Amino acid sequence: MASAIFYHIFLLFLLPYLATAQGTVLVGATLTAGGESKNNSPPWLSPSGDFAFGFCQLEENNNNSLCLLSIWYYKLPEKTVVWYASKDNNPAVVPLGSQVKLTADQGLLLNDLQGRQIWSFDVDFGSVSYVFMNDTGNFVLVSNSSGVFWDSFSSPTDTLLPTQIMKTGGILFSRQSETNFSRGRFQFQLLENGNLVLNTANSRTDDYYASGTYDPKSSSNSGYQVVFNESGYMYLLRRNGKWFDLTPEKAVPAGDFYHRATINFDGVFAQYFRPKIGNGSWAIAWLKPDNICVDIIDEYYGSGACGFNSICSLNGNQRPTCNCLQGYSLLDENDKFGSCKPDFELSCNRGGQGYNKNLYDLLELTRIDWPRADYEHLEPYDEVQCKNSCLSDCFCAAAIFKDNNCWLKNLPLLNGRKDSRLNTKAFIKYGKGDVNVPPSIPNHFENSKTQRKCNMMNATGSRKLLRNSQSKSSMETNLRCFTYKELVEATNNFNEEAGRGASGVVYKGVIQTSASRTFVAVKKLDRKFQDGEKEFKNEVTVIGQTHHKNLVTLLGFCDERENRLLVYEFMSNGTLASFLFGNSPSKPSWNLRTHIAFGIARGIIYVHEECSTQIIHCDIKPQNILLDEDYNARISDFGLAKLLTLNQSRTKTAIRGTKGYVAPEWFRNSAITAKVDVYSFGVLLLEIVCCRKNVDVETAEESAVLTDWAFDCYKNGRLEALVEGDKEAMNNTKNLEKFVKIAIWCIQEDPSLRPTMRRVSQMLEGVIDVSVPPNPSPFSISTS
Repeated sequence: MASAIFYHIFLLFLLPYLATAQGTVLVGATLTAGGESKNNSPPWLSPSGDFAFGFCQLEENNNNSLCLLSIWYYKLPEKTVVWYASKDNNPAVVPLGSQVKLTADQGLLLNDLQGRQIWSFDVDFGSVSYVFMNDTGNFVLVSNSSGVFWDSFSSPTDTLLPTQIMKTGGILFSRQSETNFSRGRFQFQLLENGNLVLNTANSRTDDYYASGTYDPKSSSNSGYQVVFNESGYMYLLRRNGKWFDLTPEKAVPAGDFYHRATINFDGVFAQYFRPKIGNGSWAIAWLKPDNICVDIIDEYYGSGACGFNSICSLNGNQRPTCNCLQGYSLLDENDKFGSCKPDFELSCNRGGQGYNKNLYDLLELTRIDWPRADYEHLEPYDEVQCKNSCLSDCFCAAAIFKDNNCWLKNLPLLNGRKDSRLNTKAFIKYGKGDVNVPPSIPNHFENSKTQRKCNMMNATGSRKLLRNSQSKSSMETNLRCFTYKELVEATNNFNEEAGRGASGVVYKGVIQTSASRTFVAVKKLDRKFQDGEKEFKNEVTVIGQTHHKNLVTLLGFCDERENRLLVYEFMSNGTLASFLFGNSPSKPSWNLRTHIAFGIARGIIYVHEECSTQIIHCDIKPQNILLDEDYNARISDFGLAKLLTLNQSRTKTAIRGTKGYVAPEWFRNSAITAKVDVYSFGVLLLEIVCCRKNVDVETAEESAVLTDWAFDCYKNGRLEALVEGDKEAMNNTKNLEKFVKIAIWCIQEDPSLRPTMRRVSQMLEGVIDVSVPPNPSPFSISTS
């Protein structure tokens, strides 16, 4: 009896090691993450030893203390990962000493050092018999009764392998970088309509590659499956049995070569091959798109293949390389594909036209462009005129010259690309030496005879109008100084009220010139407003030096005795407050609401990060968000804004803002940072989601305060209560949950827990994942 017991104990100890030699792993087997140390368990290998399942040590971690549960090519000198475990879109990254175990009732369980479950198969289990690491690279979980429970080919990450099939609805997500396995910006998917596409995850932009295999006239001619056959050949199978070829006709034989097809972190989808024997490296059989620097269609809303203020060019492998402009540096030194920031001050608060020539110079580059970033088109202009126009214009960051046409570009420069087919010259502005002039109030405020100055300016016609053929309205690079009489006439004696706030009333008006008729919004500051003069100067100073598609454009001002007025471009669709809380029986479109939220986030990012002087708005609320004719969000009312110099990150100031949107730190006499705008945006985002005001005394007590109620609904799994009757929102439950989670992160009582607006925007657009938020007010009593 004793010998039998000893035999079974010995067999249990020995079986996992014997079984892995054949690719089969039995219940009870474990793997321990030990990195390169002797404590590292050997991985579970396929019969040929081509593939391994186990812990792959992460290169990006400097102290080599983290590992990823993954599948990789075992015989190659470098670990080429083809699949990795993930949960809630986050990779299963664990510290050394973590363990994965095969159990009969729960399958594979990954636990960290404290025994907490990090990852498991997302399926229901009966009785697990074993797992098998196949020579195809497919890791299979098998039941002794019902066959295959789960396999890695059915849950791909960023890679397809020969013999793998992706059906309609299937999707691959890119990583954040070559060594960061968090979900990245790009995705490769076979849509339900049969089209195979590449696009940016959760964005509103077009596909930057499409197979064109959707046939609305005949569904049988539409795509059905992406097939990667055992010969290393890829094609899209149509429902009628015909093929749409992906791999070129002369495919490299799979018998002598390894093959894989991967959506890379930079958005390029490529099929790779390399010899199984020898010291070869991965080569490209085919890729899409042919030129991601040019073909990506993220021109209206995003930065392109590279970040903002960067130039994308193709390397020898047709993969993108990103470079910051002269005078710019990476926002994140570890993200070479990220955005770049200017290392000099580019603003309009240091003088008039012409002053830039003494402070800036231009770098000339050829065959470069930034589509959609131009705000003025000048023609006919020669090369010298184009250069001088940019140097003398405080808004201009770069100019493009081609065929006697000059396009002036403002920050941020987006979709920058170098293309041999372009016949352009780019003139890029950069600072001469160390330019660091602190912000100041424009000179006209220091002149008590402003009215006389206005009259002289208007008489001489020295102001310069922008002639932008792509804009539907004219604006001025220098703010126009209006007389009070002009604005009385423009508004028909302030006849038509367009809105009002704590600081004054806004009237609709028309500015008539010999060449144009422009609708404007004239904000008349209340004489009784306590900080009227300070607010007035603040708004002119702040808005006068900004230029962004999600900010309202300030056209001019009037500072005549006790009359202080601001003149803006007119927004035809009014305020976000009217849009959300109006009397319409149906709620505004969910897609339109999310589009507005994206725009607000981008506008706040601009004033927080991309202005030469950081601006904290301090009063983000729906009444201060205007909507243009295309329902693009335009942030307005910067009267309460705080400006920070380059070496500041926080400020001490009196309480500002509007009740319900004010961050808790205002009441604690704490230092104020840009996180106060993040808090206000979180409240605003909930209002956009729910189409109701933050505080509604007419509702039940438990839902009167939206921020508290939203967290209770999220915590208790009742998100449908937030959008009751909104079928469009309920059909987008994933986005609904994502938006609510982002809002909860934004309204955290502790400012350090709130994300930056840059990170908020990335979460909104699906570039990074949204983790589970904590209770935003941990010391408050829940109403549920």
